[in-house]
Amino acid sequence: MINLFAFLVEKVSLLCKLKVLVFGSAHAHERPTPPRGASSPPPPPSLHRGDLLEVPRTLFTHFGVYLGDDRVAHLIPDILPALTDDRRRLASAVTNGRLIAGCLCRRAAVRVDSLEDFAYGSRILVNRANAGAGSAKRAKALPAEEVARRAEALLGSFPYSLLWNNCEHFVTYCRYGRAASRQTERFCECIKWLIRDRRSILVTGILGIISMLFCGMATSTTLPTILIPFTLWMAG
Repeated sequence: MINLFAFLVEKVSLLCKLKVLVFGSAHAHERPTPPRGASSPPPPPSLHRGDLLEVPRTLFTHFGVYLGDDRVAHLIPDILPALTDDRRRLASAVTNGRLIAGCLCRRAAVRVDSLEDFAYGSRILVNRANAGAGSAKRAKALPAEEVARRAEALLGSFPYSLLWNNCEHFVTYCRYGRAASRQTERFCECIKWLIRDRRSILVTGILGIISMLFCGMATSTTLPTILIPFTLWMAG
């Protein structure tokens, strides 16, 4: 039981630290951003057209390409492009409702927003890496002007996938000519580690037995109790 308790604490700790271990960037430099709704000062001289920008969120990092003149091109989930062609409505800032609906319907748009709307109240980081991370780590960064032009050429509606076609894939394609996502790769590695840990089989088995004791012997409780530990055993 002590080992099991330690295993559960380890998993909870891993999930709590997921943002720090997975979604950080060693090449990012912080630039303060004023609160949403406050007047935004002009970009500092250190911010150049073609820079790759990062905005840390709760569980992930959002990416964009700076185009100059306080404008950022970024891919963001948005359901509205699938519903209307009204440019005035599409140009308005993406609300949380539009974003969530876009995620669920797997629709997104590469759009241009102000630094303030892109940051959405968070701090902005400037990625100064000269080579890509993850699967694109051997690729060299393209010239800044070429990066900005690639971003501008991709403006419009796009299919969206949280793991396979997200905002980081967009910016890495613009900068390196090859789409990749360090966040996705690290997340998948984390899932592989959880699956390969044989203690996961014991935990899922115990949880299945508990569900059977409280909910009774039914197909909805018995099958998961058998199939999930068996799948983890075979996958490990």
